[in-house]
Amino acid sequence: MSEATKDSLERHLQQLKCHFTWNLIGDKSLDEFEDAVLHKDQFQNSEFKATMLNISAYIKHLRGQNKAALDCLKQAEEVIQREHAGQAKLRSLVTWGNYAWIYYHMGQVEDAQAYLDKVKQVCEEFSSPYRLESPELHGEEGWARLKCTTKQNERAKVCFEKALEKKPKDPEFTSGWAIASSRLDRWPVSQDPTDPLRKAIRLNPNNQYIKILLALKFQKEEQEDEGERLVEEALNKAPDATDVLHSAAWFYRNKHAWDKAINQLRKALKILPHNHYLHYQIGSCYKSQFLQLKNMGDNEIYGKREKLLEQVELAVKHLEEAKKNNVNFPSIFSTIAGIYAHAGDHEKAESYFQKEFSQELSPVAKQVLHLQYGNFQLYQMKCEDKAIQHFIEGVKINVESNESLAKMKSKLQRIAKKRLSKNEADSEALTLLAFLQELSGETQQRDKDLKRDLDSKLHRFSASRLAKNEE
Repeated sequence: MSEATKDSLERHLQQLKCHFTWNLIGDKSLDEFEDAVLHKDQFQNSEFKATMLNISAYIKHLRGQNKAALDCLKQAEEVIQREHAGQAKLRSLVTWGNYAWIYYHMGQVEDAQAYLDKVKQVCEEFSSPYRLESPELHGEEGWARLKCTTKQNERAKVCFEKALEKKPKDPEFTSGWAIASSRLDRWPVSQDPTDPLRKAIRLNPNNQYIKILLALKFQKEEQEDEGERLVEEALNKAPDATDVLHSAAWFYRNKHAWDKAINQLRKALKILPHNHYLHYQIGSCYKSQFLQLKNMGDNEIYGKREKLLEQVELAVKHLEEAKKNNVNFPSIFSTIAGIYAHAGDHEKAESYFQKEFSQELSPVAKQVLHLQYGNFQLYQMKCEDKAIQHFIEGVKINVESNESLAKMKSKLQRIAKKRLSKNEADSEALTLLAFLQELSGETQQRDKDLKRDLDSKLHRFSASRLAKNEE
């Protein structure tokens, strides 16, 4: 391929609306992105099979599996022909764009150009060579972003809003807009976050998943009875839909109805037996149920020791299954360690904490682990020295200021002051306070340096703007 041909081809490819130009991954690793899309998305029973096949093709290409990626695109074309026969060309533009990009990366210039020509032929019917502003394409981008992690929700909402400008009563675009809207926490005061969901249900009354989302909004607004009515209605009408079962479980978890939540998750697990998120959530429900029962008064838990042990065993079983089905699932071993610590089995707790320490951890995860293990040593094992050691290791980790860091600093300060109240000359306590003071000074200096750097950049920017205005 000559440089001129390559530059021309790539310039045209950059104009396409497809997964290769949408920057869907963001700051996630490919493993995290794939896990979120292909496993969490199993809970979304939707008719958008072509959308998922296109995303799968994109992921497979990034994995270097171009033949498998092309197979996914072929399946996507077949689905579009079957489900959108009247709009097949328009609905295939994203798929054809993905074909062109993959063939380009494979060095198959003629094939890449052939798919570019197919896109161009359709777009030129609407007076645009490679890019088309249509509700269908805005909707396709919206669904792709909606299925590619929570950080894409705002942009997904904008895509659906663009689609709805041309087709304001379209059930598909209204549903996408409602789902994206329901996932956003920040709303203008003048808007009711339930309005998009109500509208989507009116236009698409058979979408039971949206009913659950509305129920969750009602629950937040303390209209739990109305929410539960919607949940029961959705479960009756879609008893085998994993997205409905999974979301209904969240509704019951929020009201601490652990048995009901577990029941819905187990139904979903029968359909998706190897889904690690389901195992994790079932384990988390048993953990919460155990802690709730354990924290009751002695009179209330009298005779329930067997039930407590059963909840511990079931929690551990499902959490271990989650780790087995996805070895990269984070913090499983430390979660299990925490359960055993609360159950009083310190030997098993220690064993699982050490398993977590042996994992490859990000700096933030390692910092959280030092906090958890330090708490275990301080409160369960009554070993203050080991707790101090791990709190210090945690605060030394060079990550941005966060809740874990603040907690460890506070604990170290309390320990030092407690020791000094007993012995004003306690050298270890004085050393600890000096360490914290030095750390605080470094943080303040770093903040000053950042502020000075920002002020300098703002000054240069203002000077540049002023010079342009004078010109």
